[in-house]
Amino acid sequence: MSEADIGHVLGLLFSLFFVAGLPLIPLWGVWADKYSRKAVVIRSALVEAVVFLAVAASGAPWQLAVSMVLVGFQLGNSGVMIAAIRDVTPRPRLGLAMGVFASSGPLGLGLGPAIGAVMISWWHYSSAAVFTFSAGLSVAVALMLAFGSAEVRPEVVPTGSTLRLAFGAVRGVFADRTVRWLFAVSGAVFVGRQMALPYLPLLVPLRHDAGSLGVVLFVSAIFGALLAPVAGWAADRIGFRRVLVVAVAGSGVAVLSIGLAPTIAAIAVAATMQTAFQAGVGSMVSGLLAVEVPSERRSATLNLIYLPLYFGGIAGPAIASVVYSRGLDSVFVVAAGVLAGATLLSLVFARRVGPAVVPQTA
Repeated sequence: MSEADIGHVLGLLFSLFFVAGLPLIPLWGVWADKYSRKAVVIRSALVEAVVFLAVAASGAPWQLAVSMVLVGFQLGNSGVMIAAIRDVTPRPRLGLAMGVFASSGPLGLGLGPAIGAVMISWWHYSSAAVFTFSAGLSVAVALMLAFGSAEVRPEVVPTGSTLRLAFGAVRGVFADRTVRWLFAVSGAVFVGRQMALPYLPLLVPLRHDAGSLGVVLFVSAIFGALLAPVAGWAADRIGFRRVLVVAVAGSGVAVLSIGLAPTIAAIAVAATMQTAFQAGVGSMVSGLLAVEVPSERRSATLNLIYLPLYFGGIAGPAIASVVYSRGLDSVFVVAAGVLAGATLLSLVFARRVGPAVVPQTA
């Protein structure tokens, strides 16, 4: 494909798997709570292996698009894991636990590209070989979970039909004012993030060379992940809401800095801060839901925690593919503007929206 076409198609590809996975979001949470959280997470790892093998076998853009659609059946595990963490973590250490969990994703996002870069640039493996190796890692994760992890059941195991429980969970989310605000904030953050993130691989070669991409992703993800638990530590001391505002604002500044960075070193620093602040947003949202949502709705709400990610994952790359016509830098500037709006939403939420009221029982 031509370079211009790649810029437009990239955003659309990133939207595809969120479109496919959107209808399944409430179902994964219900199945996890009714039957087995562990099985739902293992399912995700096994489907991921199938996706990687499909990508490895793709020889044309349409085949890659089909492979990306399959990712929709892989998603739906993070909220299940967060719900399990909430059920086994003491309240005074919940912020730190959420911060550590939020840092695990960036660690993988740093190590993965670095290993892939070594395999391709140093050992001269093909891209297909990298994805095949990744499929093997996903199978290893499934085996590790199957034999090395314990089942964590929710405090209240739901009963009834799956569809009724799924619709009930969605209704419960939109009926709670606190949850609505948190989903609005995280949704806006995800729109900005998903606008910028897919285009980082196109920005790096403009500042240096394509071989630097793995280094940038590795450095930013590793150091960003190391900084991420600081947000949880601070939240345990000064409150989740205050830290949420700082994390959202910092993410916007970092995205703008990435787009305007004149050197590869500046991109690496800005990307590191973006990774840390983004992880901070995730841990603050999950922490607030864990402590402010009544216990009878907590598990169902946490299982839907990434519902805003799906909407952001669809809207962000789609908007970016259009903005890209005005230049690559414009993508990052507009993304930073979206995050500035998210900062205002988080500030209003922090100051004016009270926590959910837990019903009193006789």
